[in-house]
Amino acid sequence: MSILCVFDPSTPQLPNKVLTHAEDITAALAEHGVSLMQAEHGLRVRPGTLHDEMMDACQAHLDHMMTTHGCRAHGVINRDGVEDQGPDLRDEHVLDTDEVIVVVSGRVQVGLRLAAEVYSVMCEKGDQLRVPAGTRRWLELGEAPFCLAFRLFATEAGSQLTFTGDASARAFLGIDEL
Repeated sequence: MSILCVFDPSTPQLPNKVLTHAEDITAALAEHGVSLMQAEHGLRVRPGTLHDEMMDACQAHLDHMMTTHGCRAHGVINRDGVEDQGPDLRDEHVLDTDEVIVVVSGRVQVGLRLAAEVYSVMCEKGDQLRVPAGTRRWLELGEAPFCLAFRLFATEAGSQLTFTGDASARAFLGIDEL
């Protein structure tokens, strides 16, 4: 089940609002141009599965999602407690293109600065979260990451992270605290 917590930036440890009904979450995010969809995909692939094996199992779904969302580039989050070698997605960043986060299994928390508030969206299996270009965001996987997700981008160039340098994102409740 997806969860949306809305924070005032001055109180990062206490959400002003917590939404758990899909319709309420979708409506609150839509006010800011963010969309959340849930679609059963039928895949049974565990986070941490070897890359080639995971891609064999997920390629048709990935191709369908890329076509559906008009994307030409993708990244993969595939973590089962293993130390990640890529950039730290917990650091606040922006992208020059829309991003669609497609959760295959496990969960990821996405923090978004929207207007004067911070929206924290807990996404789980089957969730597809579209975040507009230029939105300040970060991804939280927690102390024991368990997530297999695709990050879809309209262009390869647009997939390049630009870090804001604002460390306050780490002050908000993370995936382990919600």
